[in-house]
Amino acid sequence: MPEYPPLPLPETPRLAQNVTHFARALRRAGLPIGPGRVSEAVEAVATAGFTSKQDFYWTLHACFVSKPEHRQVFAQIFRLYWRDPRFLEHMMAAMLPAIRGTQEEKAAKPAQKRAAEALLDGAEAPDLPDPPEGEEPPEQLELSAELTMSREERLRQLDFEQMSTAEVAEAKRMLAKMQLPIRPIQSRRLVASPTGPRIDWRRTMAQAARQGGEITTLARAQRRVRWPNLVVICDISGSMSQYSRLILHFLHAVANRKGPGWARVHGFTFGTRLTNITRHLAQRDVDAALAAAGAEAQDWEGGTRIGACLHDFNRDWSRRVMGQGAVVLLITDGLDRDDSDQLSAEMQRLHLSARRLIWLNPLLRFDGFAPKARGIRAMLPHLDSFRAGHSIAALQDLADVLTRAEDSGEKQRLMQMLMAE
Repeated sequence: MPEYPPLPLPETPRLAQNVTHFARALRRAGLPIGPGRVSEAVEAVATAGFTSKQDFYWTLHACFVSKPEHRQVFAQIFRLYWRDPRFLEHMMAAMLPAIRGTQEEKAAKPAQKRAAEALLDGAEAPDLPDPPEGEEPPEQLELSAELTMSREERLRQLDFEQMSTAEVAEAKRMLAKMQLPIRPIQSRRLVASPTGPRIDWRRTMAQAARQGGEITTLARAQRRVRWPNLVVICDISGSMSQYSRLILHFLHAVANRKGPGWARVHGFTFGTRLTNITRHLAQRDVDAALAAAGAEAQDWEGGTRIGACLHDFNRDWSRRVMGQGAVVLLITDGLDRDDSDQLSAEMQRLHLSARRLIWLNPLLRFDGFAPKARGIRAMLPHLDSFRAGHSIAALQDLADVLTRAEDSGEKQRLMQMLMAE
């Protein structure tokens, strides 16, 4: 937990009221908190006391946080509510729309926007001080938003990590309607077709044998069309938690899409260990499916061992799910501290087993991204395409990548940077 300077307590502190208001902010931010937890938190804080700031933090954390994904939201709201006396001004500034070109844009920290919405629910902007006597009030700049991008277009381009609670809910609805089309693969096997381009001599001779050896018609055939499998290997470590949750929503929509498309969709998650969630994706209800997947994957928001997890996949699952020309989507930021030689070898084996290996990395959203981390340098040569995976627009671009075999994304540019070193 970060260290902050101590704040003086008010002369007439109101513990129950402050904890209740803090709990309301957490509930508006998405944490399932009822009156029972508020009562328990008041009693716990009264018992633990205020002798240690760290004890106070973890006391409330134990009462209000029940899932790993709630930790960042709790930490942001706690810092703003209990630690920063001017949190209202800071959050008002965070909620104001930024104008590109007039100031340097600062990316929101994880869960900061949701914390701002929760704390400012119903709050009003602070009044500006009156100008001194003799001075005229400063000119107010009026801006027209008539020509700005639509709300849906803005949401498409917004980083998953910077979305508010309402924006995350809207993004999930958009992801549920998205498609990931793939071109069918022409097999070497032939199937009967009255207008096929090839003559099926075997069926032709069989028909002639039933007619006394006389060939009356030529049976025709064409190559059979089949659909490949989609294998998604998604990083659910702490640095990828917000991205992986929304990407899994997208994966569930792809797995349950009706009509021609992928033969089968296989899903795997990894942090410190590999987990197969394919059977959970078969559930029609997305919330029930992801809840079951989260219950089975015990390493949410933990560490990252990419090389070891890819080794487990190549050893235990590759032959089962990688046949018939499967396409592999690898979603991770590539920040791995394990042996880079093992990671390179496992990536090479995965690449050789897949029809196409596409890596989605949220870090590519930064303009100055460079392959400096050891994990990224080890993985980059063994790819077909390297693209960003931080927004709805980035996921929609996947359709173009799958239909163009020559699309390598950012791989060539980054490989040139590696070779120039």
